[in-house]
Amino acid sequence: MSDSGEDEVLKADSDHEGENEDLEEKEKSDGDQLESCPLTQDILARSLSLLCRTGNGLSHAYVRLDLKNKGLTDLALLSSFIHLRYLDLSSNHLSDFSPLAGLTQLLWVKGDSNLLQGFEGQPFGQLTFLQWLSIASNRLFDVKGLGGPALETLNLTGNGIQTMQGLDYPNLTNLVTLELRGNCLETTDGIYLPNLRHLYLAQNNIKKLEGLEKLERLITLHLRHNQLETLDGLSASMKCLEYLNVRGNLISSMRALQTLASVGQTLKALVLLDNPIAKTDDYRLYVISQLPHLERVDKDPVTPEEKFEAQKKEFEDDNAEDQEDD
Repeated sequence: MSDSGEDEVLKADSDHEGENEDLEEKEKSDGDQLESCPLTQDILARSLSLLCRTGNGLSHAYVRLDLKNKGLTDLALLSSFIHLRYLDLSSNHLSDFSPLAGLTQLLWVKGDSNLLQGFEGQPFGQLTFLQWLSIASNRLFDVKGLGGPALETLNLTGNGIQTMQGLDYPNLTNLVTLELRGNCLETTDGIYLPNLRHLYLAQNNIKKLEGLEKLERLITLHLRHNQLETLDGLSASMKCLEYLNVRGNLISSMRALQTLASVGQTLKALVLLDNPIAKTDDYRLYVISQLPHLERVDKDPVTPEEKFEAQKKEFEDDNAEDQEDD
């Protein structure tokens, strides 16, 4: 990932702070009894756009509907708009998305900042063409019942998800990008998605890297602001990993970085800023010595001079001190 790519990720983290503030305001307002606010024909008429040919090519229909911030509690009227492809339902008071079940042409759905508590009984797995889904800043605690046969990008940022157990790979075979920033995960275990390319897990409570050996096609792994003390769990079966961000964790020793060698043939960028080890003099040269194809450490490119120096330098064995303590 380039510097510009890192900047985009940092911007996403900043944007997430705003999402948290929106969610806090929503939770305060939800303390009062919500008044019923169903979708009406008038709201629909003012919110439709993008006239396109229908699937049979014989007629035209509006395929985009923007219902953002309408105060909606009920989508029942939506069930008859079967030609919709793009649907924004963000910033409402919705806890039931079942009226979407018949909208089989949907490609893109944004349901951020609503009140969805779980995927079981919801229609997303029935939407055979849905490629992009965002359910950020809702009230999810798990992912049971989650599915989408054509889904490529899934955003679950800013929920209260505590476990990925129940994630059913046969129902998510095409998922490429999974965004789980700002949840309550303590481990990476349960993310069995062999086709996944990009995984964003910043701002959780992750202490252990588990189950990563199943992510053989993963290119990007973003773990900023967690509680990792070691990188044990990285696996040689991760044969495509190019970008690893563990900024703002608890990594303090070179020994904790030894498993980096397992991904040394592919890793091109590593971010270790704001870890205790980043305050030591030799950490940069050490990771360069372990990762022959590394192009960038933190924000700075790896130079030929650094590669040469890293090859010559002898590093102290962190294990020695531990053995003396034993």
